[in-house]
This record gives sequence, structure tokens and C-alpha cells, in this order.
Amino acid sequence: MVAADQSEVIALEGVAVIRDGRHLLRDVNWSVRRDERWVVLGPNGAGKTTMLQVASTYMGPTRGSVRLLGRQYGKVDVRELRERVGYAGAGLSGLIRPDLPALDIVVTGRHASFVATRFHDYSDGDWEAARFHLERLAADHLAGRRFGTLSSGEKQRVLIARSLMTRPEVLFLDEAMTGLDLGARERLVASMADLAADPTGPAAVLVTHHVEEIPPGFGHIALISGGSVVAAGPIDSILTAAALSETFGQELLLERRDERYHAWA
Repeated sequence: MVAADQSEVIALEGVAVIRDGRHLLRDVNWSVRRDERWVVLGPNGAGKTTMLQVASTYMGPTRGSVRLLGRQYGKVDVRELRERVGYAGAGLSGLIRPDLPALDIVVTGRHASFVATRFHDYSDGDWEAARFHLERLAADHLAGRRFGTLSSGEKQRVLIARSLMTRPEVLFLDEAMTGLDLGARERLVASMADLAADPTGPAAVLVTHHVEEIPPGFGHIALISGGSVVAAGPIDSILTAAALSETFGQELLLERRDERYHAWA
């Protein structure tokens, strides 16, 4: 028997997701190791969010094998696994009470809760950690602000800080930059680059459909189109104009400058 790869945090093997006779994912093979930061990039409807939901155990595959943190989906209590996973994205904003202060929202991540802090006990260390994570996302000045008064970019930084409260082993970021203006996007990209540069930080997977949103330090990429992985591996070799053109179904040009990317038709 081959020993399990102890550095593996995500492994999808032959994964398909079929709904109403339509393939949302088709024969996906993909793996992530502990020291890697990945981008999953492709057009709208390509299957990016489905792939993330399967990898994070929030959606079961129609067929194929899914392992998360060395445990096989279907043979483990997923609630146990989710305590070791961080998840943030634009879709979570609607689950948050708009009257809660940002600091309270971050600390509730300690128990994966979206309700007010009076429903759980939090130690001084929990509150200190919440302030620390806000600070590392350049959002400590938002601590006392009510969530409903924050801009889209500010909300995303608060939610990402929240996702770090359990010291996750892997962090999933599902289109966290959707709807952000240029300034908010750049501030969030900078925060993501800082997280990627932290050698003690978790493995990370960022879903996006814009190369301009790829933070420096995210060294791997999976290009996905039509539910299938077009190419996956180190970003320096995988992200080319030809591969990007195949992924988006039109001829595209690609420029890289100082670890940032720009694409146009």
C-alpha cells in the first residue's frame, strides 16, 4: 500500500457533478499541498464555485473521490473537517446581521457561528485574536463599525479575518473580490499577498474570473472551462496567453509585470 501524502490538503480524483443531466464538473483531477496557494480561474459558469464547494465538502460529487485534510468524503463526519477549514466569499455577506460590529463578526468565527456573541463564550485570547486578524487584513480601524455600514471591500476583509479565527489548515476564498471597485480590489489583493507570504499561514484557494485579481505569492493555478480543468500547476508555466485563450474561448493577450497580470482581447 502506498503511504498517504502527508502534505496533501485537497485531492479530487475523477470527480464529476451532474445536475438535471448537465455536467457541472467533468472528470476533475486536482490536488493541493500544505505550502501552496492556488487560483482557480475561468469564465462565468465554468464550474469554479462547484469545484470549491466539492473540495470543501459542502457539496458531494456525483462520482469520484474527494479527500480533504487526508480524510475521505463519505467516510468522515464533515462537521469535524469544517472546523479545520476557513471559507469566505461574497455570498456570505447576506448571512451576517448588519447591526453587528465588525469585531464581533470576526470573533464569532471561533465557533463558526453567525449569531451575536452572547450565544457563545469567548476568552480574552479570542478577542485578541480577532483584533490581530483584522489588523493583518488592514481592517483594524473597522472593529467598531456595524457590518451594514461597511463597503463591499471592507466587508470582504472582515469576512476573511473571520475565516482565520479557527487557525484553518486550508482557506477557501470564493470570488471574494466580486463587485469591488478598483481601490477596494487592490487593497484586498495586497492583503491576500501578505497572507500568501506568511510561511505559517494556511494553504489557500482563491476563485476568480479575472487575472488582475491574482495576488502575488499565489504560485499555482487551475484553469477551468465547461466543467473541466484545462490545465493546472505552477502559475509561471500554466498561465499563458494560449491557455487563457482556450479557457475563455477567444483570443486573448496576457501581460505580466511585477507578479501582477493583465489580459485583454
